[in-house]
Amino acid sequence: MNGNMNLTLKVWRQKNASDKGRFVTYKADDISPDMSFLEMLDVVNERLVKKGEDPIHFDHDCREGICGMCSLYINGRPHGPKRGITTCQLHMRSFSDGETITIEPWRAEAFPVIKDLATDRSAFDRIQEAGGFISVNTGGVPDANEIAIPKVVADEAFNSATCIQCGACVAACKNASAALFVSAKISQLALLPQGQPERYRRVQAMVAQMDAEGFGSCTNTGACEIECPKGISLTNINRMRRDYFTAKFFKEEEIH
Repeated sequence: MNGNMNLTLKVWRQKNASDKGRFVTYKADDISPDMSFLEMLDVVNERLVKKGEDPIHFDHDCREGICGMCSLYINGRPHGPKRGITTCQLHMRSFSDGETITIEPWRAEAFPVIKDLATDRSAFDRIQEAGGFISVNTGGVPDANEIAIPKVVADEAFNSATCIQCGACVAACKNASAALFVSAKISQLALLPQGQPERYRRVQAMVAQMDAEGFGSCTNTGACEIECPKGISLTNINRMRRDYFTAKFFKEEEIH
């Protein structure tokens, strides 16, 4: 006995956004429990190609939990059964020999399917482009301790900035809300002195773009925080709402 696993995969196959799509069952035999989930899919794809079949399309890049590209809905959870990791950090020892694993793409109107498990998440890029930056000329890079920022504030800004834009929050939300992602990108700048000049214009522009992309409304279920691989906190959503209402009532600007 080599200790390897035999698994059954139910994989969502879809030619493009307009195709109806369906689940297709594959056998994944002789899989090492030390493989990552994506390595397991690589093995399955190699076998499909050898048989002359179309491989399963899925997103991946760094495979180190940094880039946010891997985006699989595994057995009803974004990134699979473990908390605080991305799909590429999930290992097959998290499953049992003989288990059936269901694999789906992120399902959201704002994330149309490109093919199979790969979705178009460029809506996130457009939200960032709407206001997730500092456009004022702040001069050269200051010395590390020149601008005094309390450690608790600096830590909160850093924690918000750890968002890798994977979209697990959207996939986990029953409303397909992007509130956690957008609020994290707003907070990482709103908490720092450099982000203050455009603070209220930024929140108006990014929330407006989020709504235009077709994401749903946040209803505070908390699923986004639970499934976020970087543990982004719901407190960011509270900050975004506070800044948004402050902007609309007291500092509203025309957004183009």
